[in-house]
Amino acid sequence: MAKASRNRASRWLLYGILCIFALCFLLPIYVMAVNSLKPLDEIRSGDLMHLPIEWTLEPWRSAWSTAQIGVQATGLKPYFLNSFLLVIPAVLISTAIGAVNGYILTQYRFKGANVVFAMLLFSVFIPFQIVLIPMARTLGALGLAGTVTGLVFVNVVYGIGFTTLFFRNYYEAFPPELVRSARMDGAGFWGIFGRILLPNSAPIIVVAVIWQFTNIWNEFLFGASFSDYSSFPITVALNNLVNSSTGVKEYNVHFAAAFIAAIPTLVVYVLSGKYFVRGLMAGSVKG
Repeated sequence: MAKASRNRASRWLLYGILCIFALCFLLPIYVMAVNSLKPLDEIRSGDLMHLPIEWTLEPWRSAWSTAQIGVQATGLKPYFLNSFLLVIPAVLISTAIGAVNGYILTQYRFKGANVVFAMLLFSVFIPFQIVLIPMARTLGALGLAGTVTGLVFVNVVYGIGFTTLFFRNYYEAFPPELVRSARMDGAGFWGIFGRILLPNSAPIIVVAVIWQFTNIWNEFLFGASFSDYSSFPITVALNNLVNSSTGVKEYNVHFAAAFIAAIPTLVVYVLSGKYFVRGLMAGSVKG
């Protein structure tokens, strides 16, 4: 009985600590949410922690369609769309290339395969700042500077190392008997990949997609370096909105804009977070 009581007390203590950490994490989101629904005068004269006295969606409308971005009077809407035009193809292409790379490096052994993988793995640890000048010259030579297509190219190149690492580790312990049986039945390179490996790769595909989506959506340096007003991603537009305000700082608009920029990643993790954890665990066990 005493042992059961101690276990129960330990469990409640653990729950209490977890609740404290959860509150600390959720507090900034709460402050952003409630203050994005207040008039500016109420923020100045009141407590940031209090619920709005006068509820309003005007800060959200201003952030979306009428906020001042740099020298142009516009909202986050076009830049929000730019981020989707950037993220969707970059995630799909980098994930597809990583899957093929992982397949080749594990199922088609060739001389120097470990060296190739080591070089791809090394790219994961290269800081963004090192590649800015060579990447700028490359985009200029390709005629992609200042375009969404150029940002897609940059993020695909930078993401291949991560996705290759994920898929290579996942495929490393894939049952070789299945691959050998498919070859004996006459399946070719793409037949084995499309009919054997890909149907069994759902956990690691989820990991790669969520990882790439989050990194690319939240990425700022490449967007600030390789885009212009017509191709800014949402992170650059948000930074410009906050820093270009003159005179009165519209904090409620800034809170709303930050929330708008964060919504896609929040939705992705709320809907797919458990699959991300399962995929990581599957990859760690198989690798």
